[in-house]
Amino acid sequence: MSNYEPRLAAILDREAPLPTGVQSREIDYTIDGTAFRGYLARPADDTPRPAVLVVHDWYGVNDHVRMRVEMLARLGYVAFAADIFGAEVRPSAAEAPGVVAHYYGNQELWRARVVGAFARLLEEPDLDQTRCAAIGYCFGGATVLQLARTGADLQAAVSFHGNLHAGQAGEAEKIQAKLLVLHGAIDPHVPDQEVLAFANELRSAPSVDWQLVVYSGAMHAFAVPSANSPDHGAQYNSLAEQRSWQAMKSFLVETLQVNPSRACP
Repeated sequence: MSNYEPRLAAILDREAPLPTGVQSREIDYTIDGTAFRGYLARPADDTPRPAVLVVHDWYGVNDHVRMRVEMLARLGYVAFAADIFGAEVRPSAAEAPGVVAHYYGNQELWRARVVGAFARLLEEPDLDQTRCAAIGYCFGGATVLQLARTGADLQAAVSFHGNLHAGQAGEAEKIQAKLLVLHGAIDPHVPDQEVLAFANELRSAPSVDWQLVVYSGAMHAFAVPSANSPDHGAQYNSLAEQRSWQAMKSFLVETLQVNPSRACP
């Protein structure tokens, strides 16, 4: 378990610890010869559990995403923080835009990285592989939507303030996951025309079950406590963060058919 700075620790403690405790560890894995380092947390028992992939923002696997993984473990899930960038890539604020632009410009690589991370999660023992979800923040929100577009065997995908790139014509039909998109009403990084194009694409695929929730007064990165750049359109919003987490919890209970108490299944 990690020792988090006070803001993250306070959010983590909104979910009470399990009586049996939580086990957590870093996981090293490879995709196409590249090394990655993710982070996994799970209840400390051998009961088959639903699985949740968690994808980081443009800073890579950091304390925020580790904390979210541990929150999910306290709820009874096996949760794995995917590493999209590589084990040695943890960008600074100056480097991060260029790093994510590389993936936005190379969809094949982007999807291969998240598909590989999901496959690594499924290698864990004591998973209920019929109940899998993926969630992500900012870049990670866009990433889990890319995973869903591959036709991955997910029951749910949740984007927190992610970019909403529309796909190629007909691609939405591949989506098997139910989608929950959590968006800030004043997010300048995901303008209204992008939201509309995304919604129109999903309207064209009647088989896809999707929801779009918009939070008033919320900018980009509203669920990340360290976000404090309102002049650049990114700022933490405590109310939107709490509401979006509750929305995700309810959505996972519904889509993964878990016990709404902490000790799912």
